[in-house]
Amino acid sequence: MTIGFSAGGRTRPLSMRIGFDMQFEVFGPQPTAMLLMLFCHPEVAGQLDRPEQLVVEPALPLEVLTDAFGNRFGRLVAPVGPLRLTYDAVFQSTYDPEPQPDAGSRQHEVAELPGDVLPFLLGSRYCEVDRLSAVAWDLFGKLPPGGTRALAINEWVFKNITFGYRLTRPNKTALDTYVERTGVCRDMMHLAISFCRAMNIPARYATGYLGDIDADPDPTPMDYSAFYEVYLDGRWWPMDARHGRARVGRVLMARGRDATDVALITSFGRHKLTKFTVVTDELTAPTLTLPAAPQPMALSA
Repeated sequence: MTIGFSAGGRTRPLSMRIGFDMQFEVFGPQPTAMLLMLFCHPEVAGQLDRPEQLVVEPALPLEVLTDAFGNRFGRLVAPVGPLRLTYDAVFQSTYDPEPQPDAGSRQHEVAELPGDVLPFLLGSRYCEVDRLSAVAWDLFGKLPPGGTRALAINEWVFKNITFGYRLTRPNKTALDTYVERTGVCRDMMHLAISFCRAMNIPARYATGYLGDIDADPDPTPMDYSAFYEVYLDGRWWPMDARHGRARVGRVLMARGRDATDVALITSFGRHKLTKFTVVTDELTAPTLTLPAAPQPMALSA
């Protein structure tokens, strides 16, 4: 899909229908508590056409909370049997590629970093900074600090890790990805994050919707995709080591130290996913109205 511009050089507005249909079979013998990281991030909620409504069938009490990273998530207790979660909204943006740092973007000294940025220099469950530090310094230590290093890390992971849906596993870490040179977007971001942290560049994991706007042909496009953010020049910049370049139409859902913090579904019991459909469709007519969404149950604050 080609990026287009309106008369006068202004970027065209972009409207995308986003949502999902997830269906589960919950096994007994007891009801199962679940945490649902399925909302858009509060930073982008103002770009949605309607207040967020996560519809649960059968109707169950859904508590909506905010975690330590500022992500919204739901908590419910599902009875034994079928469970369906659906969501539908329109996201409004423009065709601008997401902003990127440049070679001159300044890397901060650790002593001057804001307190809430410091945790993103440390190792985490899937990002073994200590075990990859020597590798990172061998690969990137001769480059100037800041944007040059951050861009080189992103490019190295993009060019050296082979992407494949069958080339991962639930417990695969950044070190595993470096050794095996394979993985999915989650694994590639973990490796890039680990390299950045090893070079004293704060980096955090992120996930969200990502359609195929301005994308290379892909027979199996992914509508949810991981990315990561680096802290340079006093702000966070989105980076994508799977695609190797800025993307158009990304919708942020959640951020954290690594994939542990932003899992879509965290279940405290046995269940099986029976259907998983994600929608990220560009709407060609800005005035297109969507069918009425199903009536949601009351949410508790």
